[in-house]
Amino acid sequence: MNRKLKLESTGVWFVLSLICFISLIPFLWMISTSLKSNGAVMSIPIEWIPKNITFDAYEKVITRLSFGRSLFNSLFITISSTLLTLWASSMAAFIFAKFEFRFKKVLFFLFLASMMVPIQVTGIPIFIVMSRLGLINTYAGVIAPSVFNVFAIFLFTQFMKSIPTTFIEAALIDGAGLFKIYWKIIVPMSLIPMTTLFVINFMNYWNDYFWPLIVLNDPDKMTLPVVLSKMNSQYGTEFNTLMAGAVLSIIPILIVYAFSQKYFIQGIQEGGIK
Repeated sequence: MNRKLKLESTGVWFVLSLICFISLIPFLWMISTSLKSNGAVMSIPIEWIPKNITFDAYEKVITRLSFGRSLFNSLFITISSTLLTLWASSMAAFIFAKFEFRFKKVLFFLFLASMMVPIQVTGIPIFIVMSRLGLINTYAGVIAPSVFNVFAIFLFTQFMKSIPTTFIEAALIDGAGLFKIYWKIIVPMSLIPMTTLFVINFMNYWNDYFWPLIVLNDPDKMTLPVVLSKMNSQYGTEFNTLMAGAVLSIIPILIVYAFSQKYFIQGIQEGGIK
């Protein structure tokens, strides 16, 4: 019996290791290509380890593309959007999880149903609203639609249902208002799902290409994914430069995940159990 379990564990480990290796191949190819000269990119046979390692591609990305400015734009928009999402979604989830009101189930169902509508469908009406508000070509025009995040509301709601109602009742008896209860009790007890959603939303907003491309037309306000996409038209198809830009663009995501890995995994596990 123990031998059978050991063989099954070995088989699972082998399959997972194989899947992990296959998933890493594009990432390894991206790094390898970024360290090659433009002429060595298409060489046959393929050089996984470049014979002549060069950092010219990274220099081109940093000097030609106003990398610092686009990096600041991406960080500002991503962090602002993520924090607004956590704030608005956690407050909405607090109401859904702990209070009863008319048409609550219907409204929550409509929220969940909206997850099936792709951004390409809602993009035009949202753009018209942003245009009438005068928010086109502004940071606010990119950030504002992120306030409404159905997935975040759903995840927060499922977690907050497990928070004992006695905490809220005791706070109400002591004279605390709803916002104080939310800020002093609900938020501290929801740090794990908040960390999980921070990582997920940070990654989504950082990699977002569609909406910033539509809203922003000033080069000084464009985010990093949009700026990198314009490299082909400016300098031809320099794959080593494109890969260097892609490598630099994923560094902030890796840093955020490295610092919050423990809470991220714990949040995913608790969300899956619930």
